[in-house]
Amino acid sequence: MSDREKREGEKGKLWRTFKKNKTALVGSVIVILVITLAVLAPWISPYDPLEQNILSRLKPPSQAYLLGTDEYGRDVLSRVLWGTRISLTVGILSIWFGLVVGTAMGTVAGYRGGIVGSIIMRMVDVLLSFPVLISGILVVAILGPGMMKLILTIGIVFVPRFARLAYGPTLTVKEREYVYSAKVIGVSHLRILTHYLLPNILGEVLVAGTLWVGTAILTEASLSFLGLGVSPPIPTWGNMIKTGIDRLTTAPWLSVFPGLSILTTVLAINMVGDGLRDITDPKLRI
Repeated sequence: MSDREKREGEKGKLWRTFKKNKTALVGSVIVILVITLAVLAPWISPYDPLEQNILSRLKPPSQAYLLGTDEYGRDVLSRVLWGTRISLTVGILSIWFGLVVGTAMGTVAGYRGGIVGSIIMRMVDVLLSFPVLISGILVVAILGPGMMKLILTIGIVFVPRFARLAYGPTLTVKEREYVYSAKVIGVSHLRILTHYLLPNILGEVLVAGTLWVGTAILTEASLSFLGLGVSPPIPTWGNMIKTGIDRLTTAPWLSVFPGLSILTTVLAINMVGDGLRDITDPKLRI
């Protein structure tokens, strides 16, 4: 059997394992739908999410406004759709930043060991002692509000988590014979890190990253709710919930619909992560 046939056979096993998890398939469909809505928001939004119409303020869901309007007469559906773009962008980019930087730190610490590894991991342990939200509040208080700063803030919060996740497997992989053989024949440290260590730990890191996208979205919503995220009037799920929290009894749609959006998206991402976990577990492959 050729190498190409082996690779295709392995891909087939991975796909069959993923398909076996019906929950993951449902989650994938929902995630694809959410991403599609976010991408198409400029074209499918019935109104401008920033356009105010005082005559239509606090209208309940109707044929004209499917999800109602807020206190400024802005269409809630349009704002939810545009908020999807913000939340997904922040969630995905922040986790990507944390994954790249954190995995690099954890891999270097595990491979080098000694004083360098100890210093890196002690810094990681200190940062891990703070809950995600508290760390986010501390960092955003230093950097200030804004979308790019929010992405950087949440990414920094997740760096130590990815570092800790990559550190353990690196300690195991670096003791394998092919790593010793690479050192003996003079392969550079950088090549060992990128070609021998990273490919063997990346699967576990990517699965965790997928699951943590949901946590990042929740963190963004929490920071926006506290007024530390993206500044209004730009719509995000978090600041929409904050806007409607004082009107839960008179206009519940202001908070309920963005809240359901967060719930659905985070749940779907976790469902996909469950399927990816099956793929990375050799015992579950069929």
